[in-house]
Amino acid sequence: MNEIILSTASQPVVCACDFLAAYEPFCHIDRVLEFNDLLYVVEGVMYVSEEGTDYEINEGEMLFLKHHKRHYGVKETPRGTKWYYAHFYLDEPDESVPPFVPDAEPLVLNQPLVSYEVLPKKLSGLKDGHIERRFSELVDYCHNGDELKRMRINGMFYSFLADIALAKYMDKNDYSLSRRIRSWLEKHYAEPFSAEKLEKEFFLSYKRMAAVFKQEYNVTMQQYHNAQRMKAAANLLRSTLLPVGDIAGRLGFDDRLYFSRCFHAFSGVSPKEYRFSAKSDY
Repeated sequence: MNEIILSTASQPVVCACDFLAAYEPFCHIDRVLEFNDLLYVVEGVMYVSEEGTDYEINEGEMLFLKHHKRHYGVKETPRGTKWYYAHFYLDEPDESVPPFVPDAEPLVLNQPLVSYEVLPKKLSGLKDGHIERRFSELVDYCHNGDELKRMRINGMFYSFLADIALAKYMDKNDYSLSRRIRSWLEKHYAEPFSAEKLEKEFFLSYKRMAAVFKQEYNVTMQQYHNAQRMKAAANLLRSTLLPVGDIAGRLGFDDRLYFSRCFHAFSGVSPKEYRFSAKSDY
């Protein structure tokens, strides 16, 4: 009911994005907005009614309120409630007109150029997850001094809405802590392993993250990180003429001999032996 549709043919225009906290109990204002409203409760609970349908937004839950629809508070939002919000305009597609499909297929993507996804009216189970973190990053970006912020924020917000729209296709594990840690390790394979960086990134103790990751993947975070580095090293040895020392440096190793020992432990051969044997594949 009163759902918002995201289209590949239209980009949202953000008019406000911020974080608020209730220092006193309050009842949500009775209003009809020209723009859409996205609410995400970080802590506490909010009570909102839209066109007679009551919604309770608890911690880790998100709700979209549609433009030109009356919404108002049905109960008091308690003191201490904290939330992110975004106000945005979004052109609605004419669903009576089918998506345009050109004679030639689009490059790479074998799909119509225009497609639609219905944004979920309400989404739960987001606490400490990917979507909460992206909302936080959007709010932080809105407060920085980037002169091109107005141009960039709309594209960032579209990407954020796409993540929300596609969440229904994702397995619940896609937003699990262990999955997010794995993704982070894969992106930072070219850096030395750092427990301190992980704690700053996920705002959790290393001990807790290590236990969750080991239970999910049956390897330690450091072992997984090292495997990603060694796979990257093997690829560089196969596909480039870079000296072994340069490859070690690219992957964050200050000591070439230590890198060679790590690679031998991973593959069973030295970097030079691996490169020589790879020649037989060509």
